[in-house]
Amino acid sequence: MHIEFRHLRTIRAIHQSGGLARAAEVLHITQSALSHQIKGLEDQAGVELFVRRSKPLKLSAAGHRLLALANKILPEIDALEAEFEGVREGSAGRLHMAIECHACFEWLFPVLEQFRKSWGEVDVDIRPGLAFDALPALIKEEVDLVVSSDPEDLPGVVFKPLFDYEPVFVASSQHPLAQKSFIEAADFRDEMLITYPVDRSRLDVFTELLTPAKVEPKAMRQVELTAVILLLVASNRGVSVLPDWVVREVKTSGDYVTRPLTENGLTKRLYAAIREADADKPFMAHLIRLAREIPVKLQRR
Repeated sequence: MHIEFRHLRTIRAIHQSGGLARAAEVLHITQSALSHQIKGLEDQAGVELFVRRSKPLKLSAAGHRLLALANKILPEIDALEAEFEGVREGSAGRLHMAIECHACFEWLFPVLEQFRKSWGEVDVDIRPGLAFDALPALIKEEVDLVVSSDPEDLPGVVFKPLFDYEPVFVASSQHPLAQKSFIEAADFRDEMLITYPVDRSRLDVFTELLTPAKVEPKAMRQVELTAVILLLVASNRGVSVLPDWVVREVKTSGDYVTRPLTENGLTKRLYAAIREADADKPFMAHLIRLAREIPVKLQRR
């Protein structure tokens, strides 16, 4: 027996309409074509699907079995068609992200909270476990966007600039370095440096300051959570370097001091790496716009 989706839609339409004439209108076919379709389906099944001479037209026991199948399958097909239509129109899709910037969650969650209000049909996910293989994962379509501060020349990938930020020195207000107006590489030689648990090639304090100056801190401690880093710093258990969007709230606290790195300060830029083929997707463009606007507002608070 060969059952097609149109057969399931026919059974459902006749059951809901109670007659061939109305069902034919719903299905946009002639009543003659509908009758021919029913006869062909009954010939395949070898049983009657309707109780003849009943008004309204009623399903037989076999017809109810087919209706149950229609009610199970057709909603899933309708949902899939709606999903595909959303993808074609740009209102739905997948947005899986990998984050190379450990502190980016501080501004990313406000961005996603705003994003979901406009793009509820987009499947959003964050894959922090891909942090060190993020760009290869983007090329292989395992993720759709990578937040990175290190743009590369990769075929089929574009790096959209998001915003500039300043890596900022953070210490206890009781720390001797609190007396300085800015911090230099040599100041870290006698310090316990508290960082996120990532390779130093991903840490601004090393790439922008310590490694070029060939300076090593006295010791290092890796901590997963920003709140714990700040707690340790406030307790004078070490110093840290964090993006300015992270330290916006501690600038007014008497427990901390924040200082620029070098006399003129340092500036870095974050990028959203995406595949060229996705650049014109409306939801992608909207997310990038939000990722340019919201972090800047946080920096200004």
